[in-house]
Amino acid sequence: MNDLGFAIRPDGAAPMYRQIFEQIAARIRCGAFPAGFRLPPTRALAESLGTHRNTVVRAYSELEAAGFLSSTVGRGTFVNDLPPDAQVEEARERSLPFEALLSRAARTEPMRRYLRLRRASIPPGAIDLTRMMPPPELMPAELFQRCLTHVLKTSGAKALGYGPKEGARPLREEIVRDLARRGVPSSAADLLVTTGSQQALDLIARALLDPGDVVITNVSTYAGALLVFAATGAHVVGVASDADGPDLDALRRLGARRPKVLYLMPNHANPTGACVSNARRAAILAWARDAQVAVIEDDYAVDLELDDGPLPTPMRALDPDVIHVGSFSKRLIPALRVGYVVAPPSLHPHLLALKHTTDLGSSTLQQLALAEFLDRGYLVAHLRRIQPAYRARRDALLEALRQHLPDDVRWQRPPRGISVWVELPEGYDPGAIFEEALQRKVMVSPGHYFAVDEGARGGLRLNFGWEPEARLREGARRLGEAVRAARGRDPSGPTVELV
Repeated sequence: MNDLGFAIRPDGAAPMYRQIFEQIAARIRCGAFPAGFRLPPTRALAESLGTHRNTVVRAYSELEAAGFLSSTVGRGTFVNDLPPDAQVEEARERSLPFEALLSRAARTEPMRRYLRLRRASIPPGAIDLTRMMPPPELMPAELFQRCLTHVLKTSGAKALGYGPKEGARPLREEIVRDLARRGVPSSAADLLVTTGSQQALDLIARALLDPGDVVITNVSTYAGALLVFAATGAHVVGVASDADGPDLDALRRLGARRPKVLYLMPNHANPTGACVSNARRAAILAWARDAQVAVIEDDYAVDLELDDGPLPTPMRALDPDVIHVGSFSKRLIPALRVGYVVAPPSLHPHLLALKHTTDLGSSTLQQLALAEFLDRGYLVAHLRRIQPAYRARRDALLEALRQHLPDDVRWQRPPRGISVWVELPEGYDPGAIFEEALQRKVMVSPGHYFAVDEGARGGLRLNFGWEPEARLREGARRLGEAVRAARGRDPSGPTVELV
């Protein structure tokens, strides 16, 4: 019998410190160790249990963090006075009915859809075709570390304080130069640095939309944008598209609903990868100006060019009233959380005021480090390294899809971005395919997660940026099995949270 009267199994399923934690906590809950009870010193308990003192120290620390114990140097470790279970249950019964207090925005269908979904537990060794981010081996960790070190050496504590709400001036100037490289007209005064492009979309939505306002977008679009628009209480309507982009006749018909915003990813739509032709861009902007509709151009996949050829003309280059949104997450480092919005002068101050209410400004240290990264020319060098790698991964996945998917399943070869949209004909349910694929340890993104309404085409989004070529080929093989197994099966619904 040890000092506390319980036994620890060295070969138990739980670590020894956890076994100590659970047995002490159980005795405290049942009253065997009452309030004020003094536990033995860590060294003494460790000797009686035949374990290392650090194991007991960790268990005590975890118990203290959970509120069970209090330690005082020179006095010892004592059990706290915890409320009886009856009091805990009574407090729970008196808790506020938050479900009844939720706002209308929190009860919208996109929000409820998000809550119904959960990130599936990824089986060990699973091939993940859902991650919309660069893999570790294609992130410039060493180069960015150099820039961080340089900023801390040269700026010191200045880099650790609050910065301008619109963003650090050096970074805004570097982004303006980078935008000019791609033909996007801008100035530092028009540009607002945000915490990722998601915050940019949120600021724009809150600046422009009231409950009931109409937003037009593709029938399948970025799920994060749907959540942003839903949070404002806006009504999102999908517009049909053809090979050149949103259908103009459909836009004209929707004009009768007096829409306020048109949201597009014209260069590489998420999830479909569709690109709006230059001629259609000009026609869309002419319609938007006549209808007095604000256009948001989301260029989330900027610089992820996989084929040679001329770049599409930025919509902001065709109309200075276009609101241009971009980010460094997909092409550089997601953890930077640096995005930006280029807004017309009359809108910019309102976005700035809303940002001030949100976060008081983005990280100065990361902004200055990114500015240094851009100034040194590291971004262009980084793109030269990642573009061939993504091209090879795309080609490996497409070749394997040709080999393993049924003949009636179609997809397009994306000239940019890191995803392929697989269009499913009648008889294939994306949710059922997701479940079958998960059983085969391959993760895919079912298309209805991105749907504005039930009229969206059924499909799957496959991201090829995260996995290496060999695993992409194997993933396509497993997906082919899943597609055939799911044909005609009753859907059970997806259980994955996607971005």
